Amino acid sequence: MSTRKILVVEDEKDLVRLIKYNFEREGYEVISAADGKSGLDSARRKKPDIILLDVMLPKMDGFEFCRLLRQESKCPVLFLTAKKSEVDRILGLKLGADDYVTKPFSVGELLARVEAILRRSCGQADSSGGSIRVGDLDVDLDRHEVRVKDKAVELTPKEFDFLKLLLESDGKVLSRDLLMERIWGYDKSMEIDTRTVDQHIARLRRKLKSEGERILTVTNSGYRIRRD
Repeated sequence: MSTRKILVVEDEKDLVRLIKYNFEREGYEVISAADGKSGLDSARRKKPDIILLDVMLPKMDGFEFCRLLRQESKCPVLFLTAKKSEVDRILGLKLGADDYVTKPFSVGELLARVEAILRRSCGQADSSGGSIRVGDLDVDLDRHEVRVKDKAVELTPKEFDFLKLLLESDGKVLSRDLLMERIWGYDKSMEIDTRTVDQHIARLRRKLKSEGERILTVTNSGYRIRRD
């Protein structure tokens, strides 16, 4: 397995050194940038496997960075944020971030989240392969391609994983806790807001347009997909 490359876009030098030291011990290649503009340039040139992105950055904040990145790349993004408000978390997820951690955080937690994201984005989850067609929705599980009415739909790795799980559940209700465990690899002992799932589902519905109506919310339970 080739060395995983991590881009850290963070202006706190001590935090960058801490991340670099610990991740390099685990075999990662770590590159860094101290502001949003140079970070975006590094993302384009270096092609990292994952980006650890601070929200409050000089020259360009993390939200704008993520918005611009998502126009040209599906590279996973994990926000590093000192902001604890619900609005900030939701905005980051709507812009296409895969996850976030709130400062201060433990290095062990950060490593676990990065590894979970990389497992999902690299397709190491179990897959039955083949394709699934429901109405005007056609999903190729091998190629990770989605089409609605024969038009390609661009999904992030996590959005694809959500859709795949819902389709393979064959109409059964999947709880938010189960979805978080399967998508992020988290368990209930980790303090993760289950509304993170809601934000990803909302984005997935919008991208699928008319076929997004197949994803049904089951009050106080979770989500299921209508296959008829």
